[in-house]
Amino acid sequence: MIESLSYEFMQNALIAGLLASIICGIIGALVVVNRVVLLAGGIAHASYGGVGLAFFLGLPMLPVTAAFAMCAALLMALVTMHAKERADTFIGVMWAGGMALGIILLDITPGYNVDLMSYLFGGILATPNSDLVLMSILAVVVLVVVLVCYKGFWAMSFDEEFARARGVPVTFLYFVMLALIALSVVMVIRVVGLILVIALLTIPPQIAESRTSSLHTMMFLSIIFSTIFCVSGLLLSYELDISSGATIIAVSVAGFAVSLLVNKLKGRTS
Repeated sequence: MIESLSYEFMQNALIAGLLASIICGIIGALVVVNRVVLLAGGIAHASYGGVGLAFFLGLPMLPVTAAFAMCAALLMALVTMHAKERADTFIGVMWAGGMALGIILLDITPGYNVDLMSYLFGGILATPNSDLVLMSILAVVVLVVVLVCYKGFWAMSFDEEFARARGVPVTFLYFVMLALIALSVVMVIRVVGLILVIALLTIPPQIAESRTSSLHTMMFLSIIFSTIFCVSGLLLSYELDISSGATIIAVSVAGFAVSLLVNKLKGRTS
C-alpha cells in the first residue's frame, strides 16, 4: 500500500483529495449549519446542465459550467427567500432539469460519447497538474472570503433575525455563500465527481457538528475528517483495485455510521 505513494498519479490524487477536503470542509460547514444541504445538492446536480452546454457549444467547460451553476444558485436563492413553502419543490425541479438538460445536450453533441460514471464518481486518479493549480487557487479564494466575512457568516448561521437587527448584510452574505458553493462544486466535481462532492459537503461537517458548537472549529474538524476519508479511501481502493470515488464515499458513510453509534453510546452513558 505504501509503495503506491511513489506513483505520480497517486500523489496527484492525494493532493486533489486534500484540496477538495479544504474546500468542501469550509463550505460544507456553512452548508450544514445553515441547513441548505438540499440547496447545495440542487446546485451540484443542476450544474451538469452547464457541462452539457459547454460541450454542445464547443466552449471551455469551466467558465460555462461555473456561469450555469451561478445562475442556478441565484434562481434557487431567490425562490428560497421569497417562497420558502415551495423551495424544496423548485429545487427538485432544477435538480432534475439540470441533469436532464446536460445528458440530452451531451447525447446530441456530434462525435462525443459521454461517460456518465466519470461525472458521477469523478476521476481523482487521473487528476492533471492544471486541475491541482485551479483547485489551489479556489482553496485560497475560499479561505480569504470566509476569513473576511467570518463574523457575518457566524451571525447569519446561528441567529439570522438577530444578525439582521444588528445590521449584518444577511442577504448579501447568503448570496456570497451560494456563490462559493457553486464555484466549489464546479471545480471539485471535475476531479472527484458529482456524488463525492455532495458527500464531502455533508458527511464530514455533519460529524464535526456533533463534536463542537464553534463554527471555526467545525470547519477545522470537517477538513480533518474529510482528509481522513479521502486518504483512507484512496489507499483502500488502490489495494482492492476498485473505484476510488465510490470507495471514498463508502468510507465516509462508514465514518458517519460510527459517529452516530458513538453519539448514541455517549447518550446512554450520560
